[in-house]
Amino acid sequence: MIKLLLERKDVDPNQLDKEGRTPLWWAVYVGYEGVIKLLLERGGVDPNQLDIEDRTPLWWAVNQGHEGVIKLFLERKDVDPNQRDKEDRTPLWWALNLRYEGVIKLLLEHEDVDPSTG
Repeated sequence: MIKLLLERKDVDPNQLDKEGRTPLWWAVYVGYEGVIKLLLERGGVDPNQLDIEDRTPLWWAVNQGHEGVIKLFLERKDVDPNQRDKEDRTPLWWALNLRYEGVIKLLLEHEDVDPSTG
C-alpha cells in the first residue's frame, strides 16, 4: 500500500502530521525498515531532516535501538552520523548514554563516525 502511495505524484512524503512528524519519522520510530527503504528510494526525502525536537531520523533510530534502521542510514552518503541535537549531543553520545552495546559497535565501525564526539 505504501509503495502505491509513493508512486503517486500528488503524495508528499515529507508531509507533516499534526504533531509535526513526517512519515519517515514514524517509520524510524517504530523500526519499519521496509517502509524506510521505500521512502528513501522515492527521492526528495531528507534523511537528515530535523523533527520538532531538532532530532534526526538517525538520532531516533539510535534512541529506539533499531540496529537494522541504523545500518540503513549509515550506508548512505547523505546522512551525517555526527549531527548534534539541540542538547549538542551526537547519536554516538546517546548510544553510549543508553548503553546500547550493539548500536555503539555499529556506530564505531562506521568510518564517518567521530568517536571524539561521543
